Amino acid sequence: MQFASSTVTSAIDGARQGARAAHRFAATFPKNFGRGILKLSYNSSALLGLCVVATALFICFRPDLRHAAESHLFGWLQARHQAPPDSPVLLAATWSDPQGIHRATAANPKELSREQAAVVHWISRRFSVAPEPLSRLVRESWHIGQRAALDPTLILAVMAVESSFNPFAQSSVGAQGLMQVMTRIHVKKYDAYGGNYAAFDPVSNLRVGVQILKECIQKAGSVQGGLRYYVGAANLPSDAGYAAKVLAMQAQLRMVASGRSVSTQAAVGKSFKATPPGQTLASVPPKGTAEQTTAPTNAAPTSENQDQIASLWNSLD
Repeated sequence: MQFASSTVTSAIDGARQGARAAHRFAATFPKNFGRGILKLSYNSSALLGLCVVATALFICFRPDLRHAAESHLFGWLQARHQAPPDSPVLLAATWSDPQGIHRATAANPKELSREQAAVVHWISRRFSVAPEPLSRLVRESWHIGQRAALDPTLILAVMAVESSFNPFAQSSVGAQGLMQVMTRIHVKKYDAYGGNYAAFDPVSNLRVGVQILKECIQKAGSVQGGLRYYVGAANLPSDAGYAAKVLAMQAQLRMVASGRSVSTQAAVGKSFKATPPGQTLASVPPKGTAEQTTAPTNAAPTSENQDQIASLWNSLD
């Protein structure tokens, strides 16, 4: 009996000690856990602070990085301080394209010669076109005219009569651009400019048109005859006054270039009627095609002239 009683007493004492240990653990665990989390957070904050300090010191010794970081941070803060997220300022920033200036066909009129500037300002008033894009076209006409041995005022006169200097003009029969070239017929001439959509690039259209005009003049043997070919009237009884109108416009441009005063309301002859489909300007197709309907066989250019034309246009910038 005494042995059993001592055993029960020992078991009760053991249970009591276990209960007290569990109570102490339960009482101290939250405190110890909190201390551990606090210590870990403190150490992590200290480590993060050291990283920030090290980064700051590194940037201080690299002025380029410092300036870049300052500019980026200042721009970010300023944009959000001054403009709401959907403001035109932020929208414009996302649409900006610094390369857009390189696609503009324009030049400063002050950079032209006196005669070129006079022509630009006269055409600008006559056709209500901005002088900057005209400056580019006039300068190009002088450059191309010199290389092609054509009077630049003739080139400008053709543009004036054909499209009134509208680079996106299109006739009812499909003649397009400044020089109203029939793109579908002369599509291969645009290969050197990246494809047929270059018909709406003013400079490309001007060059292709001058190439065709040069070929027409060589076929006809004269400027007036070449203009008849250009408008598709070489085999017709009349060009409806087209050549006379172009030459009258050229005469006015020559007077303007020489410094003489010419009214912007001056007439340039009777208006000519549109020629039938398939008989327009640059409907003169390359030699040897089935569509060649306006050039008689006895007026075709010699092989020597063709080589000269090809050499001329391959040499253009």
